[in-house]
Amino acid sequence: MPSEKLIPHAVILTGGRGTRFWPRSRTRTPKQLLNIIGKDTMLEQTVARLRPLIPAERIWTVTNAEQAAAVCKQVPAASRRRVLIEPKGLNTAVAIGLAAIHVRQATGGDALLAVLPADHYIAQPQKYREIVSAALDVAREPGRMVVLGIPPIRPETGFGYIERMGESIATKGFPVFAVKRFTEKPALPFAVEYVASGKYHWNAGMFFWRVSTFLENLKSFLPKTHAALETLATLIGKRGYERQLRAMYQKLDSISVDYAVLEPATRTEGPPRVFVIPAEIGWSDIGSWAAVYELLATKSGENVLAGAGHALDAEGNFLWSPSKFVAAIGIRNLVVVETPDALLICPRDRAQDVGKIVKWFEEQKRKDLL
Repeated sequence: MPSEKLIPHAVILTGGRGTRFWPRSRTRTPKQLLNIIGKDTMLEQTVARLRPLIPAERIWTVTNAEQAAAVCKQVPAASRRRVLIEPKGLNTAVAIGLAAIHVRQATGGDALLAVLPADHYIAQPQKYREIVSAALDVAREPGRMVVLGIPPIRPETGFGYIERMGESIATKGFPVFAVKRFTEKPALPFAVEYVASGKYHWNAGMFFWRVSTFLENLKSFLPKTHAALETLATLIGKRGYERQLRAMYQKLDSISVDYAVLEPATRTEGPPRVFVIPAEIGWSDIGSWAAVYELLATKSGENVLAGAGHALDAEGNFLWSPSKFVAAIGIRNLVVVETPDALLICPRDRAQDVGKIVKWFEEQKRKDLL
């Protein structure tokens, strides 16, 4: 199929749990299915950003059985038959592979894929769409894989980094660089060095490639998974599909697409295969309640409330209790989140530790709070 006739499809990965957003985020209603920023949920915002570029009938989501009903309610009607349900989470390499064989089946051939997280915030959707369009253009070339790189604003140790190399080429007015290597969550001294060099970007987990390019790389670097997916592909739309899907997911490795495909591809001899487009789009992965506060606070020390309330000698607080009047007196830099069955109280600078509470619930078998 000539590359210029390839049709773009989007795959939105929606299977995460969002444990750091407890008590609002639960197994059936994780972060991406909640209205964390604004009135719409994170998934609804992700779909809305894409629709001017990719119509609803070409937007796929990959989720799990516990979240499938909520996902189907939140995506447009034309996207509901594109919801793919995994028997269990096996990280991104398998999820993307599952979507790839379904897109190939639906199109009867090759297609372009934009693979995107469901739970990120982007302040500049129009510029984002322009960059996505450029990335899809680069990915039309067989064998090319493209990632979006977020220009780092601080030496963050919780993100993966992409090191670019060489001179850029321009596509639709945006610079495109070959990728030298990926580095996962570096220690602080390295993160400081990376940011100072100007050659590194945060890896936001947004990928672009042909279906055929991805499956060829999966065959090279993760052959067992590729073979299992090709077997499953013969059963799409047939009676044995669900049984084979469940059996397959019991045997495959859980591994991210970064580790499984992109990192080894950068170490392969020959011309570059992985490219990065810098994307200054007002991006945030909204990794904790503290990140929500930072996005919503319009000035230093502001109190952010979800509903009615009044603060007296209090500053820097995030107070989420939409159904009750909140009176805050003399408190500083706290996160308070109330739900009908639970209350979270922690300093803003400890918001990353909320996930540890969820792990404790799991150990205590407190399914009522999960």
